[in-house]
Amino acid sequence: MTDRATRKPDGHMPGEEGIWLFIAGDLLMFSLLFVIFLVYRAGDLALFQAGHAQLNQTWGLVNTMLMLSSSWLVATAIQAARRQMTQVVVACFGLALLCGAGFIVVKVFEYSEKIAADLTLTTNDFFMLYFSYTGIHLIHVLIGMGVLTTLMLYSRSGAFTAAKMQHLESGASFWHLVDLLWIVLFALLYLVGGR
Repeated sequence: MTDRATRKPDGHMPGEEGIWLFIAGDLLMFSLLFVIFLVYRAGDLALFQAGHAQLNQTWGLVNTMLMLSSSWLVATAIQAARRQMTQVVVACFGLALLCGAGFIVVKVFEYSEKIAADLTLTTNDFFMLYFSYTGIHLIHVLIGMGVLTTLMLYSRSGAFTAAKMQHLESGASFWHLVDLLWIVLFALLYLVGGR
């Protein structure tokens, strides 16, 4: 039988209201950045197609798989917390954290590859936007990893009350935002623009 304190009520909005205000603001900011990207792309399609061709789609795909896997692990952790399965919760948050670390490692290799090919922020508009947008996203990943670490440590004591679940859901919602932003960036930078 499910404990009333941890059962997910019908129409339940996960997390605290404040996290959704933050997420809405972040989505608005990134929406504006995506529009800017599309405007620049429309202004010089050939340049953006050439830039797109210089990106390593394999690195982008690996990072997409890492982000999707981490989101699945975080969602699994939340479900396990509702069932009071402390070890599963801690393990899932820990594995999601490893996925985030893997994302950063791949990004370091990808950035190194670009810099070695003399492709930097100042190369052209495409790479200015590529480095800026992926850099802003990387900051989100680092913040999200801090959140995941906190959630993992916070979960070790178990006893997932309604208040504790709200904190876990807030952190999980932020991590899902980080994942969503990457999926859009992957589509814009790595997929859109191919001939």
